[in-house]
Amino acid sequence: MNNVRKATIATAIMLAGGLGQAAQAEVKVGLMLPATGTYAALGKAIENGFKLYVEEQGGKLGGQQIQYFAVDDESDPAKAPENTNRLVQRDKVDVLVGTVHSGVAMGMAKIARDSGVIYIIPNAGADMLTGPLCAKNIFRSSFTNWQPAYGMGIVAAEKQKHKTAVTINWKYAAGTEAADGFREGFEAKGGKVIKELTLPFPNVEFQSLLTEISSLKPDAVFAFFAGGGAVKFVKDYDASGLRKTIPLYGPGFLTDGTLQAQGDAAKGMLTTLHYADELDNPKDKAFRKHYQEKFSMEPDVYAVQGYDAAQLLAAGLNHAKGDIKNKDSVIEGMEQAKVDSPRGPFTMSKAHNPVQNIYLREVVGNHNKSLGVAVANLEDPAKGCKLSK
Repeated sequence: MNNVRKATIATAIMLAGGLGQAAQAEVKVGLMLPATGTYAALGKAIENGFKLYVEEQGGKLGGQQIQYFAVDDESDPAKAPENTNRLVQRDKVDVLVGTVHSGVAMGMAKIARDSGVIYIIPNAGADMLTGPLCAKNIFRSSFTNWQPAYGMGIVAAEKQKHKTAVTINWKYAAGTEAADGFREGFEAKGGKVIKELTLPFPNVEFQSLLTEISSLKPDAVFAFFAGGGAVKFVKDYDASGLRKTIPLYGPGFLTDGTLQAQGDAAKGMLTTLHYADELDNPKDKAFRKHYQEKFSMEPDVYAVQGYDAAQLLAAGLNHAKGDIKNKDSVIEGMEQAKVDSPRGPFTMSKAHNPVQNIYLREVVGNHNKSLGVAVANLEDPAKGCKLSK
């Protein structure tokens, strides 16, 4: 009986040990995305994209099961520390993924820097996140505000042969960074920004500024607005008659998710972004097919960024042989990642931002159709980042 009892106890210990190892092997992913409010649809697209990639890998990354924890970020920067700590302190997540709003992402980045948790940004474009706020554990699977805007500056001067331009944008971080990026690209190729027009966020009273544009008579206008503001600006610009004589350009967010509401006012507009509808590559075709089958809707740039956040994490876990606790190895794998994205392959810069193609797109119907690569393998300058790769 003693031998039997000893064998039973030994088996129980082995089983408990195995269960403990399995629990440790599970990777806890905290999704802090907007679930309510203006950006809810964008947050859902990011979540859908992330989970789709995990599902395609059989529910595992690096051989480990993924356990999800979710918090609505409420698109409120003031609540960012509290909401982030629910995931980091309460749920003890291994990886933090979020968010859309740059102000919220700033708060998330501070906690990630202090706690050391691996943090992947699947949208927020604030240059600072991979600039002065860069850290070894902070990565981005999206873009900086500078990247698509700089690309449009190159296009406007080099390909469209414009000599003068006016920029117009909401006066907040994203708008200012986009206008600065356009000016840098435009003036690098011989153009000159003759006036920078701004209005407070989220003001959409454009008439006086449109009148000023008319009197300035630039060769081109570069605008940064998104959502409802983008819809109204594009329609007002068209209604003013300016579109007939002064081409309107912008980063892709001017026409992404807004085309149906903009209607004919956006027809033929050129924008630049790191993604375009129906890129001619096998990865994008497969991604779009799977996404439509799973969610009964077409994917957008936000879904791509969520999908690639999961791909980036997978690269880290594969490098670390599935051991999420070996954080240095996971980070090293993410730094070395060559992501086969629907947007086209990309690598990570020394500041952990995608080095990626910026596409020139034209509005055709309800699609932002790719006209090809505007700037290949564009790397954000990461001003103020002290990381070295």
